[in-house]
Amino acid sequence: MLLIALGLLMFAAACHDDSDPQRLRPRQLRDVPARALAFKFTADVEPPASLTTEEAKTVEAVQQDFDTRRKDDALSRTVLSPDGHRALAVYSTADDSSQTYRIDLYSSDGNFIRNLTPPDLAVVFQDSVVWSPDSGMIAFIGRKSTRPEPSPTPFAEEEPVLPSGSPVATPSIPPAFAPLAVFSTEQVYLCNRDGYDLKPLTTRDGLIYFGLSWAPDNHALAALACRESEWESREREFKPPAGRPRLISTDGQERLLDDELAEAPLAWAPDSSKVATAFGVDIGIYDAAGRSPTQARIALRERLLTASAAFDERSQTAKPSPSPNKTGTTQPSTNTEVTVPFSFNPIVRLEWPAPDKLYVETAYISVRSEIIKTFSRWHLLMLSPQAAVLGR
Repeated sequence: MLLIALGLLMFAAACHDDSDPQRLRPRQLRDVPARALAFKFTADVEPPASLTTEEAKTVEAVQQDFDTRRKDDALSRTVLSPDGHRALAVYSTADDSSQTYRIDLYSSDGNFIRNLTPPDLAVVFQDSVVWSPDSGMIAFIGRKSTRPEPSPTPFAEEEPVLPSGSPVATPSIPPAFAPLAVFSTEQVYLCNRDGYDLKPLTTRDGLIYFGLSWAPDNHALAALACRESEWESREREFKPPAGRPRLISTDGQERLLDDELAEAPLAWAPDSSKVATAFGVDIGIYDAAGRSPTQARIALRERLLTASAAFDERSQTAKPSPSPNKTGTTQPSTNTEVTVPFSFNPIVRLEWPAPDKLYVETAYISVRSEIIKTFSRWHLLMLSPQAAVLGR
């Protein structure tokens, strides 16, 4: 009986359920919840090879059309679709207010297709005019236009009605744009690749949305948003904008990721499983899907302080700050003042080119008539599952 019992016990151990969470091992990093990620920090690395430049490459054929036919319009940016077949022209006219734009749709060979935005919708934040990765949709940020309405034609200038035996019927001309809801603050708008079915994706008047980016698999957009009063407060203090991170599905469903104001636009993991942003010198990582999404906060202050002190020593750049707004040359303590390395700055940008590689840019940003970024340095987080997830 003892031998039989021992045999049954060994058999039961050999047939242990593989679905036991303690025995499961993730096959890929997308299966690891955000809260179960581990990381290794490496300071002062080369920028990622996939880094996109701040200045988008101009579509020359579209630029030529503006140079020859549309000399009164100022082309600010062209946005080529990922498939290379279409291009968006982001431009302004003499009637547009400062920092507002319109969008026209072109073929990539410079042929005008149609106006995409109606006259009562002003496009803002030209860096948030974005194609979906499959080139099927276009998203941008817009608000109610403040440009003056065109003056009506005086009655004296109307063409006289010529006498005729029978009046000639003239076809009625439909409006160029379907009715569209517009708002007093910046909202997310979406349309298809042909510029039709334009609609607001968010309708929360009073919130300002910015920092728009598509998920690599097209299922959602990520954005930052803040109240109008918060935006104006940071402007008065010459600070760059900050907003609460959120995900917005293509049917308008919105999920707030954090209550704290983030200062870096959201970066998507290349498999669309997670998004990341930054709060000062901390990084927030969030699951983008799942029934019970999790989040994690990576505190990098001590690592960045140590790396900045070493960087200053190597480059011999440690000196008093040129501006009182520079991130911490000294920070008051209860007893003494703690000297902060000159090259120590907040996180301003994230790039996620591979599931296990999250690049972090620190820099000093000054805001006057424009945003100026200086003292840029790049660092790398190598992500991996925590040992507990691997059953160690």
